[in-house]
Amino acid sequence: MIAGLRFGLGLIGIGKPWGHANPVVPAEREALNLLASAWDLGVRYFDTAPSYGISEERLGRFLASLTADERSSATIATKFGEHWDAARSEPYVDHSYEALAGSLDASLARLGRIEILQLHKTTPQVLRGPDLARAWDYARSLDIPCIGASVSDQESAQLTVANPALTVIQAPFNLEQRAFGSVLQQASDRGMLVAVNRPFAMGRLLYERPDVSRREAFAFVAAQGFRGVVLTGTKSTAHLKENWTAFHEAIAIATSPDQ
Repeated sequence: MIAGLRFGLGLIGIGKPWGHANPVVPAEREALNLLASAWDLGVRYFDTAPSYGISEERLGRFLASLTADERSSATIATKFGEHWDAARSEPYVDHSYEALAGSLDASLARLGRIEILQLHKTTPQVLRGPDLARAWDYARSLDIPCIGASVSDQESAQLTVANPALTVIQAPFNLEQRAFGSVLQQASDRGMLVAVNRPFAMGRLLYERPDVSRREAFAFVAAQGFRGVVLTGTKSTAHLKENWTAFHEAIAIATSPDQ
């Protein structure tokens, strides 16, 4: 099961201020260099969202530089439900059908194709509501193959796992935040794609816990046996390479016959 865990790049940091130690948004060339470096390393899973500022636009420009064969090997995950107010440089939430459908149309225009669509700022009420049901139908009509939710509360997580139409769930999980461990395991057992975000607790584990290495943080997540992807949100090429190396070291140790 551990062998089915992949490394993914979360792209919030290239679109809006984000991060524990350095929230500054990188310049365009720096952002595109990060994406190119990730691609050269072998990263093929990229996670973005409309509410990540200019993240989708930048990813879209990078994807346009790929060949058709290269693009076919990439998995692009985005979201709808939280939107970006460019004039105020801040996100806002709107889960109405009109807002969801309009957001999806705009994301498709920026990205060209979407493999995974997740509900953003998920609540139990929205998951049960008719507007989201219509929006999922619209997404299916656009040939988006994988739909699900990015969750931050237990009830939403349980509802997502219980819905057979949903095939992906994203949630935070790390040494300091373990609350979703059991529901993510249920999702994996059901055959859902599990996307674990914040493996470093937004950087706190690296900057405030000298006893925890990148490899140890990844190993903790890998040991849970989820099938899916671990997302790291770095915007530094150097940190990306360190994360890539540490992740694969953790996987190699976890799958060693001696373990």
